[in-house]
Amino acid sequence: MPDKDVEGGSPVSTLEVNQVGAQRRGAQRTALDVDPERPNEPYDEIPDEHEHFSQRAPWLRAGVLGANDGLVSVASLMLGVGGGSDSLHIVVLAGVAGLIGGALSMAVGEYISVSSQRDAEEADVEKERLEQAKGPAHRAHELDELAKIYEARGVSPGLARMVAEELTAKDVIKAHARDELGIDLDEMSNPLQAAGASAVAFCVGAGVPLLAAAFIHDYVWRLVSLVLASTAALLFFGMLGAGLGGASLWRGGLRVVVGGCLAMGITYGFGRAFGLSAGSG
Repeated sequence: MPDKDVEGGSPVSTLEVNQVGAQRRGAQRTALDVDPERPNEPYDEIPDEHEHFSQRAPWLRAGVLGANDGLVSVASLMLGVGGGSDSLHIVVLAGVAGLIGGALSMAVGEYISVSSQRDAEEADVEKERLEQAKGPAHRAHELDELAKIYEARGVSPGLARMVAEELTAKDVIKAHARDELGIDLDEMSNPLQAAGASAVAFCVGAGVPLLAAAFIHDYVWRLVSLVLASTAALLFFGMLGAGLGGASLWRGGLRVVVGGCLAMGITYGFGRAFGLSAGSG
């Protein structure tokens, strides 16, 4: 059966369609064969010199957020309690309680959040399955809908139709999930994995202030050690997150340090004020 021309005109054979595609690829290749900045070097021999970082976004956000949250939460908690009491036992107890409670809270919160997201994604995918099961008319409508998505992205109508038919023949649900709903069925979020990763990241961050102060009996040196260790860790986590995300190292590190130090300073101030008022009372 003859196919439509890739430009949406008169019917042509499949062989002619393939020839048109080959001619287009040849024209594109001619335009790309030479790099304007290196005219003597063939395009195919130029190495890929740039790296993309967007694929790291999900796990990067969860890991850096969890570690910073654990660090700032437990450091602030220990400084707040330390501002009102010079007892090492009480400060360490506050840090341990903050680590355990915070890690569990992060795990539960992340599990609920990711589970809700996955439930919504699965519900949308199920709607697509039901539409496909309603009969040929509905499947034709869904095919037209998919082709229009590609047209909206700049693909010519005839070629958009061909792409939609190819992808639909391969896996109709996956095609609609990816291009209509923005859901990759091969990369569905895992609630348990997200919960575990968040809890571990929180513990890693929370362990820094806890270890920095747990074995120092002198009140002043304990606070100094806690602040210095926490500030250094904030700078490290901030620069690590910025480096993995391809952003400026110092900018990423400094914004985390400023925010974390503000949180620790304000919490210490409240603890100190409460301790002084309790002592005077």
